[in-house]
This record gives sequence, structure tokens and C-alpha cells, in this order.
Amino acid sequence: MAEKDANAKAVPAKKPAPAQAKGGKKAPDAKAAKAAGPAMAVSDGREAKHPVPRLKKRYLEEAVPALMKSHGLENPLQVPRLLKIVLNVGVSEARDNVQIIDSAREEIALVTGQWPQLRRAHKSISNFKLRQGMPIGLRVTMRGDRMYEFLDRLISVTIPRIRDFRGLEPRGFDGTGNFNLGLREQMIFPEINVEKVSKPRGMNLTFVISAGSDELSLDLLRTLGMPFKVVAAPTAVPSAKGEQLRSGDDRPMPVGRV
Repeated sequence: MAEKDANAKAVPAKKPAPAQAKGGKKAPDAKAAKAAGPAMAVSDGREAKHPVPRLKKRYLEEAVPALMKSHGLENPLQVPRLLKIVLNVGVSEARDNVQIIDSAREEIALVTGQWPQLRRAHKSISNFKLRQGMPIGLRVTMRGDRMYEFLDRLISVTIPRIRDFRGLEPRGFDGTGNFNLGLREQMIFPEINVEKVSKPRGMNLTFVISAGSDELSLDLLRTLGMPFKVVAAPTAVPSAKGEQLRSGDDRPMPVGRV
């Protein structure tokens, strides 16, 4: 009996092996769990098949021939095109409460369909209580079909929701054909739930265009449907002394002199 007890102690107890199929494959339960996928929808980074955006069709079918005719262009490749749209949002209050960045990120992701990039301070500024590396803003860069879909929603739905809207100012061009548009609040986007907004947050939109001149870029955006203000040409106003006053100028302009 003592020998049997010694042999029993010498042999370690074997642990039960996990259930596997033949050939070292996983059990059927593991296969089913893998086929079901994750609990929430997660993108793998690849763009799903979708129809061509209607604004892109409008650019190819209407804007390109119209601009070639109006500006005397011979090659369709000379026609300016929209390269990208960059959305920037400043989150200066994040230096006191970092959780504000999370809510701002979710709002921008709903509006653009992309997860925004976090921007940090490049240097420290003591007057603004800013230290190098502190998160101060968010940025999204849209290209391709997603850019055209965002611009379509912006023109058709978002801009008409601006309070007391009377047209976009054409003075937003930078001299090289790029256009900058500032928005005072994010509630004008229909994707935003007003009840969950903690604070109105402004943003800047930059339309990068390959025109090289403001005139071509303005014609392109107008053809795509951007509602710009119509600036009237300056007219001469006659005065009682037989002189003409130039609009916007108090100096009299003599009449009949060469």
C-alpha cells in the first residue's frame, strides 16, 4: 500500500486539454464566434462600394464644359478642380478639461464621417497658460468621394440653416485660389443633436483648389452651387456741384477733364 501511494504521488495529474477538432483546428464554437464578428460595427479601413456622388457628376458633366467655354480653355485638364477640404476646430478649453476633446471629436466625426486628428501646441506660451505638447485643436482632411459628399450636404442642407444668411462673402479667397469659410457654431449641421451639445464651437473650412487664381476658383464654386453674394459694380453718384462722387470714396471726381 505504501508503494502504491508513493507511485501515485510521483505521477502528476494531467490537465484537461481544450476541445479541438481533428488536425489541430479550433472547435466549432470558436469558428462560429469568429464568423459572427465583433459586437459593434468596425471598419477595416477599406472603402465600401457606393454610387458616384451627384456633385462629382455635376462637376464632370456641367462644370468642366462651362468653365472651358467661359475661360477659353482647350484641355479639360486645365479646368480647376477641388483637391481637398480641411476642417479645423480649436479646443482651447481642453487645457483645463481634457474630456472636452472627446465630445468635440465625436461631433466632428458625425459631421465629416472621419475620425479627426488631434493637434498639439508646438511651443509654450505663458500668457495663454499653454505648454508645449498640450492638445489644442482637431483637424480633418477630406478627399475624393467623401469630400464631394460632404460638400453636397454643406451646400444643400447646412448653409441654408445659418441664421440670417444672405450669401457667402467672396472675400474669403487667399489670392492663390483657396477659399476659407468660417462657421460660428456646429449646431447648423443636421447630424448634431442639439440636446447633447455642451457649448457652441466654431470651425474653419478650407477649400484647396488647383486654380491658381481667385476668379477661376470663384467660378468653379459657383458652378457647383455655393451661394456667394453678388457684388455690385461701383457706380458714380452725381453731386449738386456738377461733380461725381465715386462710391465708397468721399473725394470728388472732376467731370470733363482729361
